[in-house]
Amino acid sequence: MGNTNSENPSDHEWEDRGELVWNEFDWERYLRQQDETVLRYLAFYEQLKGHAERLDESARLMGWGVDDWTSEGTLDGDDDDDDDDSEPAEVDLGDEADPYTLHKNPIYVATRALFLSLKRSWEQLAEIEQKVPQKLALGYYAALLRTEDQAMQAVSALDFGDYAMAISLFKRALRDLNATLAHLDAETCEFSRALAHYRTQALPRIFDLREVWLRVMGECREELSRPSDDGEDDDDE
Repeated sequence: MGNTNSENPSDHEWEDRGELVWNEFDWERYLRQQDETVLRYLAFYEQLKGHAERLDESARLMGWGVDDWTSEGTLDGDDDDDDDDSEPAEVDLGDEADPYTLHKNPIYVATRALFLSLKRSWEQLAEIEQKVPQKLALGYYAALLRTEDQAMQAVSALDFGDYAMAISLFKRALRDLNATLAHLDAETCEFSRALAHYRTQALPRIFDLREVWLRVMGECREELSRPSDDGEDDDDE
């Protein structure tokens, strides 16, 4: 899932483009484009929130093929999508002159979008003390931020091809995600109707984050279990 290949685009695209000379304005433009990508994914996800396959359907609408959204193709270095006859409603090709950065990793985009959804709606809700107890407002939000921090570190390790570190960081993110979820127990959320509604909307997003990370961890473990080329060369000798 995502770009988990140690021979990933970030290793080569910079070389292919020669010396990249961008000023602050260029990078700001680039980062705004990536912010818009996150918002576009979130918009698709919201439209499909009742769909059983909302994660994969949202990815399809983003124009991410199997090789982008799962690691099976990128780990093998296979970028051929000719066998995919589906016609996505929206294809995000981006600017071919732009470099590859972490912000373009589909796992980064999906994870960032789901956290944005959880945080944005909580910020609007928690500012009204009649709807959320102060202790819960602070505790849940702090746990959410800790989880996002671990997840972003994990995606960064994934993007660099360090699968073992990515697994360890995703395990930490899952532990913090469980702590975040514990704040939203049904009894506590009976405090107000608005809080109960937030819980109903948040739970699928939290479990979708868990699903994404577990997929990635499984694929990283598969890659780590494969014999290395170095080992094969040693056997030949």
